[in-house]
Amino acid sequence: MAGRGGPARTNGAAASNKICQFKLVLLGESAVGKSSLVLRFVKGQFHEYQESTIGAAFLTQTVCLDDTTVKFEIWDTAGQERYHSLAPMYYRGAQAAIVVYDITNTDTFTRAKNWVKELQRQASPNIVIALAGNKADLANKRAVDFQEAQAYSDDNSLLFMETSAKTAMNVNEIFMAIETQQCCSSLHKPVRLASTTIPRSKEL
Repeated sequence: MAGRGGPARTNGAAASNKICQFKLVLLGESAVGKSSLVLRFVKGQFHEYQESTIGAAFLTQTVCLDDTTVKFEIWDTAGQERYHSLAPMYYRGAQAAIVVYDITNTDTFTRAKNWVKELQRQASPNIVIALAGNKADLANKRAVDFQEAQAYSDDNSLLFMETSAKTAMNVNEIFMAIETQQCCSSLHKPVRLASTTIPRSKEL
């Protein structure tokens, strides 16, 4: 239910019978929009200029789906090569990962494939991996074909969506698709977002 205004919110988490908490990590090259996707999902905001993440930033978001309350613990990792060696600290033990590329930049798609291979080799064998082709609002500058990315995702059993942090296209949807596959696969009713914690950054 993405929209320009960002996620719908309530004043608190609804009473529920089930609680599902899991760790999610975002990976991808610098400037593909990882931080912007998280900011849109968590706070419903978009900043045209987003400073590069140093090390990693930690944010949380709580959502309600039917009788289940889900808490995302989100690690937004830095994309610069000098931080690559730190990535295993963040995806180790993660239940889910979103690998992000920029649809206007083929190099970022190639790098995303490398991240997927690394996760398949070194992360938890049960990790849910989603591939996000970000900056879909720049489709007139597209360099990565949708069908190519979809075929790659199908071949590697990845969730796949093209997203736009700027317009909010598919931002909620990709997080909730992960949540549904991870811990609420039997629930398919509309999602409503609950309370949000204040993000805090962690510099390394």
